[in-house]
Amino acid sequence: MTERTSISVIVPAYNEALNLAGTVAAIRAAAAGRFDDSEILVIDDASSDGTGAIADDLARQYPEVKVFHNPRNSGFGYNYRLGVGLATKDHVGLVPGDNEILEESLKDIFDCVGKADMVLPYHTNSGERSFLRRALSGNFTALLNFLFGYKLRYYNGPVVHRRELLAKVPMTTDGFAYQAEILARLLSEGRSYVEVGMKIRIRQHGHSKALYPKNVWSVFKTIARLYWELKIKGRTKPLL
Repeated sequence: MTERTSISVIVPAYNEALNLAGTVAAIRAAAAGRFDDSEILVIDDASSDGTGAIADDLARQYPEVKVFHNPRNSGFGYNYRLGVGLATKDHVGLVPGDNEILEESLKDIFDCVGKADMVLPYHTNSGERSFLRRALSGNFTALLNFLFGYKLRYYNGPVVHRRELLAKVPMTTDGFAYQAEILARLLSEGRSYVEVGMKIRIRQHGHSKALYPKNVWSVFKTIARLYWELKIKGRTKPLL
């Protein structure tokens, strides 16, 4: 990092009872010594497997862990937007509660905080994921780069933003394209970024929700709406 600073880490968790404690442990270890202050915002998205109780126990153990329980399952984008509204630190990041991101990679990501407006992680071992998920992710990235004229390696990673900028960005989707929407808007304003490689592990428990048909459909609707707004109607406005 170029300066000492603080970070809020949003941890969306839907039925991640067997993964959540490991996720929080990795975040705490990676943040230790890298920030003046930190908080971990665990959002239990109406889980039915005991995730909420585990989150509450973690909050009792660690003062930096704060827990919020959604009354109904509301989606990844909704949880992120909720977390942004609750965040109090200089920067805001997200780490899914599935414990896929290696602790060493979280350290690499956190080391880059403060070097630019945005820290954009990308996979360096995507072969750990299924062929279908790799194919969809690769096509998604290629499509966004083509439509908006960027050359990013990845749009859906655990991005870290300066909170003051993030608070001004319109967020219109509750689906998995929430980060792509934010990045497209900020990049259209010329915000700076640094990309950093990260490694993931095969999910140890449960399964990903990203490939649910409703989530895939939501992603494409968001992209179409965003392209219409930013490229066709030209509604881009300065954020500051």
